[in-house]
Amino acid sequence: MAGPYKLSDLQVFERAARAPSLSAAARQLQITPAAVSAVVKRLEQALGATLFERSARMLRLTAGGEAFLRACDTALEALAEGEASVRQGQREVGGVVHLAAPSDLARTVLNELLPRFLARHPQLRIVLHASDALHDLPRDAVDLALRYGTLEDSGLVARLLVETQRLACASPDYLRRRGVPQHPAELARHDCLLFQVGGRLDAVWRFERDGEAVDVEVGGPLAADDSALARQWAVEGRGIVCKSDIDLAADIRQGRLVPLLPEWRSTRVPLHAVHAGGRRLPQRVRALLDFLVAELDQFRSS
Repeated sequence: MAGPYKLSDLQVFERAARAPSLSAAARQLQITPAAVSAVVKRLEQALGATLFERSARMLRLTAGGEAFLRACDTALEALAEGEASVRQGQREVGGVVHLAAPSDLARTVLNELLPRFLARHPQLRIVLHASDALHDLPRDAVDLALRYGTLEDSGLVARLLVETQRLACASPDYLRRRGVPQHPAELARHDCLLFQVGGRLDAVWRFERDGEAVDVEVGGPLAADDSALARQWAVEGRGIVCKSDIDLAADIRQGRLVPLLPEWRSTRVPLHAVHAGGRRLPQRVRALLDFLVAELDQFRSS
């Protein structure tokens, strides 16, 4: 990239371009807002162009700013990979990966997998964003996100990791107290633990058997915007939860939860890894993605 640019200036601009404000970028970079503003001004003077449209409520890239951001992305990623190759050899990767994942998946599956990945790549560091909210990957500076369900056309690049199967489960204690449901319709009389999916409570559970489909409207005294909390409530005997088998595997294996309605199948839910389109995937992110693809293969249905 031609021009009298400092590497640190390009790094500051890249973060400012993806943050909701210069102040937010400054907090992420642990420098002052005035320092971020000075970098932007210096780059604009060097380029002879305006990079941001500014108002009291909004900071937005101009067309020139978007073009410069693409060039910065390419330059910074190439430099990072070149440094890793020189310092650590072709087999080693280093740097920081920001990974976003649903809260329960982060606390169960990823909590076991990520230490193994880091043991293979000691020069890497992972920042895990565990939340059921959907991150805006460019704005939140997230490199890779794991998402359940059908993906909207958002300009993101998606890779299917595994097709999961939702299971209705309850603790042995709950089933002793309330009985074991034999038909999906009976769930309407039980305490069902709800959590938000895509910003709405998942209060209708679907089950299928031999071509017959049953939709059951369920409810109970507890609901949450955190799916990990709903699973924990089920383990504590507070009701029935219906979640992806990948999230429930450890609790089922250790007897904390019991699968219900074995003759019925609930909804299948794909789990994807997504990243921003239009950019070459950095080596550190590619290494994590390939690892997750290989490790999650154990959850594929036969």
